[in-house]
Amino acid sequence: MKNKTFWIFALLTLSIISIAYSYTRFTNKEEKGEKAEKTAAECHEVPSNIESEFKPTVENKFKPDTKAPKGMVWIPGGEFSMGTNVEDESLCSIKGVTKDAAPIHRVYVDGYYMDETEVTNEEFEKFVKATGYVTVAEQKPTKEEFPMASEEDLVTGSVVFTPTPKAVNLNNFLQWWRYEPGADWRHPDGPQSTIKGKEKYPVVHVVYEDAEAYAKWAGKRLPTEAEWEFAARGGKTGNLYAWGNDLKPQGKFQANIYQGHFPIKDGDTGEDGFKGIAPTKQYAPNAYGLYDIAGNVWEWVHDWYSVDYYKSLAESGKVTKNPQGPDAYYDPNDPAEIKRVHRGGSFLCTDQYCTRYMVGTRGKGEIRSAANHVGFRCVKSK
Repeated sequence: MKNKTFWIFALLTLSIISIAYSYTRFTNKEEKGEKAEKTAAECHEVPSNIESEFKPTVENKFKPDTKAPKGMVWIPGGEFSMGTNVEDESLCSIKGVTKDAAPIHRVYVDGYYMDETEVTNEEFEKFVKATGYVTVAEQKPTKEEFPMASEEDLVTGSVVFTPTPKAVNLNNFLQWWRYEPGADWRHPDGPQSTIKGKEKYPVVHVVYEDAEAYAKWAGKRLPTEAEWEFAARGGKTGNLYAWGNDLKPQGKFQANIYQGHFPIKDGDTGEDGFKGIAPTKQYAPNAYGLYDIAGNVWEWVHDWYSVDYYKSLAESGKVTKNPQGPDAYYDPNDPAEIKRVHRGGSFLCTDQYCTRYMVGTRGKGEIRSAANHVGFRCVKSK
């Protein structure tokens, strides 16, 4: 391959970045001579109406009389208020894309078991060894998928976060992502990298069908978006985060997110204990015993992504029981892209650009696009 071809980089990166961010109208304040960053306190002030639209969560009383499957916890299900009333991309008044998580609406879900952590490299490796499964990132792209590509440009690989050498305007995410030939779940940063010694890290570079294949093999399934949010809230009503309304209770971070100047090299200060992805179980679990339900890596869920799905549920005026998501995908920013929902945010989420570690907010991803900040966890019906 002569050069890293722009078409494949742009196409795959555009698909991937829709997973985590979407376009924003963020402007570089340094260029305007303004203060470039706000303090964490300013960015994470709790909106005064944070609980005003939320009604109490009502948990089911049923509890199984048998032990939960290994590595899973019981989620009782029940009725709750789903979504968010924070309609900015972050709490620093960057308007726009979290409006897809409004309005708040009432939902009921039955009880189920959920993986206490994201699926790890160790667990995914067992699946691959047992089945011979080959992930999408490990498969050579075809002419049918990319008819305009030359044969030499059809190479296996995935998209990897690449810090910039200096501060950049945040309105062009192509500046900090690259298509890396040879990147996959075994080689998360490229062909020279390895997961040796990272058995307990969440598996990444998995697309929707990869996650679905693992879940089927394990006798599980991917959670619906409603199941995921009910579990993430831990039985609490209207909290901003899975652990409460304070980003740093008692001065301690509760999730692996990005602190510092995004997205420059060495910009992540690691104040939360980690620079980049972290092993599972490094922070306290939520009230249901779930680890890393915010930050670290995004998580695939079952539902098609539709920007106006919550609106349609709210307009029904009813409590929606066990919603499975919309019948079709719809994203006006990328109408041709087939997308499913992502939840939870990642180690790259920052109050400068993406605060979707907030429990009620949503992400989205093209179903056959992978990256080094996307993984999944599973559920199992009772």
